[in-house]
Amino acid sequence: MKGFREKAGASKCFSKSTPDTPNRSLASVGSELGSSESKSSKGSLLSSLFNSAFSVFETYSESSASEKKAVHNKSNGWTAAVKRLVTAGSMRRIHERVLGPSRTGISSSTSDIWLLGVCHKIAQDEALGDAAGNNGLAEFNQDFSSRILISYRKGFDPIGDSKITSDVGWGCMLRSSQMLVAQALLFHRLGRPWRKPLQKPFDREYVEILHLFGDSETSPFSIHNLLQAGKAYGLAAGSWVGPYAMCRSWEALARCQRAETGLGCQSLPMAIYVVSGDEDGERGGAPVVCIDDASRHCSVFSKGQADWTPILLLVPLVLGLEKVNPRYIPTLRLTFTFPQSLGIVGGKPGASTYIVGVQEESAIYLDPHDVQPVINIGKDDLEADTSTYHSDVIRHIHLDSIDPSLAIGFYCRDKDDFDDFCARASKLAEESNGAPLFTVTQTHKKPVNHSDVLGETGGVPEDDSLGVMSMNDAVGNAHEDDWQLL
Repeated sequence: MKGFREKAGASKCFSKSTPDTPNRSLASVGSELGSSESKSSKGSLLSSLFNSAFSVFETYSESSASEKKAVHNKSNGWTAAVKRLVTAGSMRRIHERVLGPSRTGISSSTSDIWLLGVCHKIAQDEALGDAAGNNGLAEFNQDFSSRILISYRKGFDPIGDSKITSDVGWGCMLRSSQMLVAQALLFHRLGRPWRKPLQKPFDREYVEILHLFGDSETSPFSIHNLLQAGKAYGLAAGSWVGPYAMCRSWEALARCQRAETGLGCQSLPMAIYVVSGDEDGERGGAPVVCIDDASRHCSVFSKGQADWTPILLLVPLVLGLEKVNPRYIPTLRLTFTFPQSLGIVGGKPGASTYIVGVQEESAIYLDPHDVQPVINIGKDDLEADTSTYHSDVIRHIHLDSIDPSLAIGFYCRDKDDFDDFCARASKLAEESNGAPLFTVTQTHKKPVNHSDVLGETGGVPEDDSLGVMSMNDAVGNAHEDDWQLL
């Protein structure tokens, strides 16, 4: 793979408060667009071309006055036109034309909908548009619209030493992973039954969670800090990243912040366990959930003060070459029935999404590709406009059309919850007909030292499994290791 790799030292984290910025909601209108599966590889290539073209205008929006004057006559009109195109939603329409069909709304099926471990039963009269029978569909809609949506933003402070002020065209994997971690925090602090209130003031815990994902260095889980923490895995502004590198970047960011704050002041109040194979990588075989490793992560997180803590499990997987192997689809669908389910970070090549539910063979997802102005919500602003962090547009794609490179998340509140997860996962593996997503064991036959992956200097081995590709490489390598462009 001719991917982008960069070795770096230990990451630096930030933990200052963030000023409020006014914002407005952008309406989202879904449409069904046709495209054949034979256009998949071409879609990835064209997407790269479109994304590169669009992002260049945001990348250099902070150029000096002399530079702007020099290119004013040649590019100012085109720049303005492209910005209007992106803001108006035309980019989404182009994106969907290139990448294939995505449908909106709930189908006429009366099958159960599983949304992050909760079953919503849809009655036949509801499926036909009559809600008089029961309120299963209404409960699903309320549950879905309460999930936190994090999408492309434009106009934030430049990332590091770059001039990049927007993640349009390259940040969808980072945004998808932010959504998964945000749901884990919602479950931890407010519980799975929580729904977004219709009236203000909002719950303080809810507002504080949104504050963590603001787009500035002062927000702990901003895109700025994720990129800084992930340098050891090749993360860089303007580059696509694979699920494995993304999971490891979250692990590195949490480790960095844990080292700089006290146990009671941590933004992510849970251990992170990236589940991998015996060779510690995407291509190292089926991932193994090791109970002893999970216990060790909890002990490190609590600095030896507790035998067990809340834990976030991230399981990066590669389930095929160009498409998901059909053998894995039934078990993949069943992971959404786990009470610990946090969904899947995945999508199509070059277009990551956050899959939150399933109905029959359809995957229901939140899409980070809507472009919205930057907003940083203060952690004490209980009257904040949070409308851009939610969506009631229900999008779905067939499970067999998602990219085989993905990551599954699970949140376990305590040891009993973790034991229940292990029991369900073991049963799922036993019933997988020889194709388990991952397995469970008490201890590794050959212990894996995860600290060796980063080493003392924070560097990484010279390995092709990091799943990172720069924007410049993306077009030329559209057919090479295509799964890495998720």
